[in-house]
Amino acid sequence: MKVLLALIKKEIKQILRDPSSIMIAFVLPFIAVMIYMYGINLDSVKVTIGIKNDDFSSEVNTLVKSFGHSKYINSIVFDNQKDIETAILRSKIKGAVIIPNDFSTKLSRGKTADLLVITDGSEVNTANYIQSYALSIANQWLQTGKYKSLIKKPLISTEVRTWYNPDLNSHYFIVPGSIAITTTLIGILLTSLVVAREWERGTMEALLSTNVKAIQIVLGKYIPYFILGMLSVAFNVFLCTVVFHIPFRGSYFVLFTVSGLFLFTLLGVGLNISSLLKNQFLASMVAMSAGFMPALMLSGLMYPIHSMPVFFQYLTRILPPRYYVSFIQSEFMTGTVWEIVITNAIYLTILGIILFIGVYRNTSVRLDK
Repeated sequence: MKVLLALIKKEIKQILRDPSSIMIAFVLPFIAVMIYMYGINLDSVKVTIGIKNDDFSSEVNTLVKSFGHSKYINSIVFDNQKDIETAILRSKIKGAVIIPNDFSTKLSRGKTADLLVITDGSEVNTANYIQSYALSIANQWLQTGKYKSLIKKPLISTEVRTWYNPDLNSHYFIVPGSIAITTTLIGILLTSLVVAREWERGTMEALLSTNVKAIQIVLGKYIPYFILGMLSVAFNVFLCTVVFHIPFRGSYFVLFTVSGLFLFTLLGVGLNISSLLKNQFLASMVAMSAGFMPALMLSGLMYPIHSMPVFFQYLTRILPPRYYVSFIQSEFMTGTVWEIVITNAIYLTILGIILFIGVYRNTSVRLDK
């Protein structure tokens, strides 16, 4: 225990003397959370579209005003269809609604009136949003205006209720999910440089000249960076709940327990990289490739796992962020769901133990290995 405590003390002093470790643990998460909060928004609000009205009846003019009053659309009135095509081509607007000159006449006679909606298909999601918004605004205008008596009542009345996120605010699941990304970067990037730095500076040879054991070296690396990582997780949670007011409905005890398992797994990934490569530059490159990209693209944060190709669906099963993202989003938005907590905790524990064994076996205590 004396040897282990001495190694832990040495590692803590190195962390405190190295400002880059503190920056990675606290400054990087702050910047990342700011980006996810203010720079990334999956809510398509205020999409700019063009309006061309060829029917100048008073009722149709109220339809044009309805597009202007929508919180989802920023409408610009055009007098020429050619100008609309040019604006879409130059990406000044994302779509257009064209009202033909016989629109009100057909409605007055009880006939089906045409409404042309043009969208920029280069952005598929935005194009779908514009179609939905235009249809919704037109239907709402029909139901509240002069022609509402012509609308047949539907045989089925639907009442939509949105659970857990009634405001449909994408930040409520993106920002908590970003904790998984930043923790992945911290856990892997910090530890991927630890052993490699020791070999490059020559301090590992001095350490191996003593009677230190492999398990003491491993624990001497795990424990200090685990403490630093958990402080970083607590800082992230503080930013989400206190600074950005993201609703939290779960248990803080459960949150930090599973976060500890997740961090334990990530430390194993980073230390395995560092032990195998023994070069800081290579270790940092591999850490970024093995940590950030899979955590962002394959964790389920940005893209649903079930919609991925089958190969990548199976690949995500060995990636720790997959289990933590689903857990932390549930913990923030739904509350503590024990089925999700236990399942993800078991997977993270198994992965963490396997990686810990790998670190132990890759930790050399002889210079001739």
